[in-house]
Amino acid sequence: MMGTRSGAILRAEQYFDTGGFVADLQRRVAIPTTSQQMDATPALERYLKVEMSESLAKLGFNCEVLPNPHAGYGPFLIASRVENPAKPNVLTYGHADVILGQEGEWRTDLSPWMLVVEGDRLYGRGAADNKGQHTINIAALECVLAERGSLGFNSTILIETGEEVGSPGLREFCKANKQKLKADVMIGSDGPRIDRHRPSIFGGTRGGAKFNLILNLREGGHHSGNWGGLLANPGIVLAHALATITDARGQIKVPEWRPKTLTRSVRAALADVHIDAGEDAIEIDPDWGEETLTPAERVFGWNSFEVLAFKTGNPDHPVNAIPPSAIAYCQLRFVVGTDPQEIVPALRRHLAKHGFGQIKVVDVGGLTMNATRLDPDSPWSTFAGASIEATAGQRPDILPNIGGSLPNDVFTEILGMPTVWVPHSYAACNQHAPNEHMLSSVAREGLRLMAGLFWDFGAQAWPLSEKA
Repeated sequence: MMGTRSGAILRAEQYFDTGGFVADLQRRVAIPTTSQQMDATPALERYLKVEMSESLAKLGFNCEVLPNPHAGYGPFLIASRVENPAKPNVLTYGHADVILGQEGEWRTDLSPWMLVVEGDRLYGRGAADNKGQHTINIAALECVLAERGSLGFNSTILIETGEEVGSPGLREFCKANKQKLKADVMIGSDGPRIDRHRPSIFGGTRGGAKFNLILNLREGGHHSGNWGGLLANPGIVLAHALATITDARGQIKVPEWRPKTLTRSVRAALADVHIDAGEDAIEIDPDWGEETLTPAERVFGWNSFEVLAFKTGNPDHPVNAIPPSAIAYCQLRFVVGTDPQEIVPALRRHLAKHGFGQIKVVDVGGLTMNATRLDPDSPWSTFAGASIEATAGQRPDILPNIGGSLPNDVFTEILGMPTVWVPHSYAACNQHAPNEHMLSSVAREGLRLMAGLFWDFGAQAWPLSEKA
């Protein structure tokens, strides 16, 4: 059985048009895999052991559900289909867990655990993040398998259940199962397209580091009438300290935080990127961020410093007193070329230089993940871009990385493979919020794109320089 590329894509279209995708996604959305709740383990296990294992076994995958090295967290699924050990292997990643359902906050006719089709929208928790996205990729594999009679390559699928709580145990799990997860490339789908009308490819992620700036000047508050003008106000001092980190439009002033990795190939790839988050999205502030960069370069090729919260005194019940302390909760999103071990030390040196050495900088860790990048000129970017263009009829946006963070460093640093991400969502999908949804039009196109991409892998048209 030979089949054709167009035949595999047609099967993907039929799978969507006849309701197959909605039926599969409905079953998966109905399982409340909320990893933030300690009693969610049975749902997480059910998703992997029943829903996914049974679906993948029908495609000839051998499925193992394995425990998390971190006690108390959800398990992992490794599914493998070996057609010929001499053939290349593609690792596909997804995550089964979702954030809390936020029941009662959705529109009155919607439920987080029921997929509702309304116009071009598919509402349900996990529809966009990430059940809909890995459902697309697995269905595309099935379409290629049905059309060709084989994939033409070996396939390994890794599904975790803790991405929404920082992927605890993933790093250790991949170290322990490195041989089982060995592959020539990782293909994943998460996050949004940059322009909902145009496919996107990204090769990595920005890293994320969280830290607090704390200034304690004295014990207790003191009457502002009696002590105003005599005692330093920690809120004012901390505000001025923050003003040394960026200027008034948010341009970073800490020298070590200013990347030197906005290369020619990265700028060329971002030159025609248009950020279109959708009809319900907020508008971009054109005069915010690095003045000499385009909006795309600011978020995909540069670092961004954010004050997530600022507290001094009692904001809910202000009193006429000079507060004793102030705290700013901060974050740096950073690209490749920024040393994560130097982020906090560099800030301490910078504050001391500007006369704010009394401010304590506390590294709080949080969801810190290292920055990763696949050069837009790399053979894998070129390969995936050409395949998607052949299917979509338009060149995709090819990004070195997205602006957010994913555990991509596990694949690049521990498993040592290039990574290609093809997102099937868009920025206004209400991810992590009530009324989460996936666009039917993007899902259908995603099925077509992935069927074409997996078909091309099976045609042995591999980027030889990457395999070597």
